[in-house]
Amino acid sequence: MRPPEFIRPLLASPVAILGAGVSGRALTALLAKLGAQAVVYDAAGRDEARPSFTAADAERHQLVLFSPGFAPTHPWLSLARTCGALCLGELDFAALFWRGSIVAITGTNGKTTTTEFLTHALCLAGRDATGTGNIGFPLSQLVVDRGGGGPESVAVCEVSSFQAESLRHFRADSVLWTNFAEDHLERHGDMEHYFSAKWHLLERCIGGHVHVGTSVQRYAAEFGQSLPAEACVATENEPGDLLLQGTLFADYPQRENFLLVSAWWRAAGLRESLLYTAARSFAVARHRMENAHQAGGVTWWNDSKATNFHAAEAAVARFQQPVLIILGGKSKGGDIAAFVRRLAPRVRHAALVGETRHALADACGAAGVGHTVCHNLAEAVHALAALAAPGDDVLLSPGFASLDQFKSYADRGDQFIALARGLTPVASGLSTTTSIS
Repeated sequence: MRPPEFIRPLLASPVAILGAGVSGRALTALLAKLGAQAVVYDAAGRDEARPSFTAADAERHQLVLFSPGFAPTHPWLSLARTCGALCLGELDFAALFWRGSIVAITGTNGKTTTTEFLTHALCLAGRDATGTGNIGFPLSQLVVDRGGGGPESVAVCEVSSFQAESLRHFRADSVLWTNFAEDHLERHGDMEHYFSAKWHLLERCIGGHVHVGTSVQRYAAEFGQSLPAEACVATENEPGDLLLQGTLFADYPQRENFLLVSAWWRAAGLRESLLYTAARSFAVARHRMENAHQAGGVTWWNDSKATNFHAAEAAVARFQQPVLIILGGKSKGGDIAAFVRRLAPRVRHAALVGETRHALADACGAAGVGHTVCHNLAEAVHALAALAAPGDDVLLSPGFASLDQFKSYADRGDQFIALARGLTPVASGLSTTTSIS
């Protein structure tokens, strides 16, 4: 792999990597492939990274690469720019070395499933496609593993607003934007800035295919952005599709994801029958409306990936009767009271956890939603188990990030499943004489 001309002299000095997580490790591997030296900085000191980044450190580096968790205004990045370093996000840097095409996928919700499904469908169609990006497999790692790929290689790349807002060199051949709703306001400040961060991804798709869902079209009009007619896909309240019956995409919210992929598929000139075949064989990844446990007529659902209001609201809408729900976690901004008011008709009782539990309790009280404030997830599971009766659904769909009490949403979901499966018959609302089939 040959670096672009403007990058080569910057690799002569040690390259700073800010963040020692998945993105940071992938960047380290890519720099090693390029024969460059990396120095990793991470405030938590993970994996022997340096825990501080000083002016003296900044002056050592001509190139600074950063993980998505670093906002553009982060003090370390400001310091690096002041000292004259070029600062690039992981995705931006990796894109300089990818020789294949890129289909970029974003959205408040559904982007991971859409990325996984399109990758699955393309592979079934005989294409060399790999899911990458925010999905948990950085583009830097894909570049390392595939040597930059070839002209026929397709990177189906999930792109978050954290990644999109700072892109400078990334180019997408196509962009799919599933939907837009309240999220990440702790980072972006308000809805317009959040929208602008994602809109920046469309600006990186010059001459390519763009497909956006109905909610994106509404917000584009609200914020004074124009979209070409061919980019607009009707994705809300669309009639059912008999060919999707029995698949994940038969009902909303997943139906929206299929409609976006279908629009891209047709534009790419691929056979539609192959896409329906892919839909029938596709299985969603874990922690998305996962049937975690059933006992005594009570069903426990793990939807830990619902880390924002829109996702939690979509989850409860799938049930015919009010649910018992676990809500709460690390705040991402947004109107909690309005969120609870929207949930109220579909919730019989809420167990509230995490740093937002008291704010949620106030909102539940105002909205007339029965609730229990819990110190941790175990307490929440037991509180709802005591209330559950045969025929009830107990749902973990928190509506908030997991990082106040857990390593990740996957860790939260795994702990929920273990707790639900570990309930005794009495704790799960069953008498000791009840037969469990």
